[in-house]
Amino acid sequence: MDMTYLLILFVVAVALAPLSHFIPSKRQRQIARLREYAAVHGLFVEFRDLPGLAPGVRRDPAGAQTIYYGRRLPASRKKSAGSQAWLRDGEAWRALERSTGIPAALGELPPQVLAASADENSCGAYWRESGGVEVVEQIRQAL
Repeated sequence: MDMTYLLILFVVAVALAPLSHFIPSKRQRQIARLREYAAVHGLFVEFRDLPGLAPGVRRDPAGAQTIYYGRRLPASRKKSAGSQAWLRDGEAWRALERSTGIPAALGELPPQVLAASADENSCGAYWRESGGVEVVEQIRQAL
């Protein structure tokens, strides 16, 4: 009788084992919280390569993805100046185009942010989602 229960328990465990792959990890739950917080507070999230890289060239370490947290800008009838981007160089920021200045708002971005950009549709920050919702809040306030 005891052996029958053990056999039934073993068969049930073997049947349920593949389902454990669908349970989100701690990191996946953290990323979901960050993205939900961003969405609720008016930001959108996209996978984007860092600005200034040649097409197809990746600067991300293995397993890390660069994510863009952006704020949509209202449509304008005026001709925009085009796309502008800035990269973090240690503690300082540098513009990808020499003629572009460094906006004061970049100084308000947390150190986890790798780059920032602005175009006629949005402005945003590139980072690897390392940190908590307080970092997302700093990004939101700076944008």
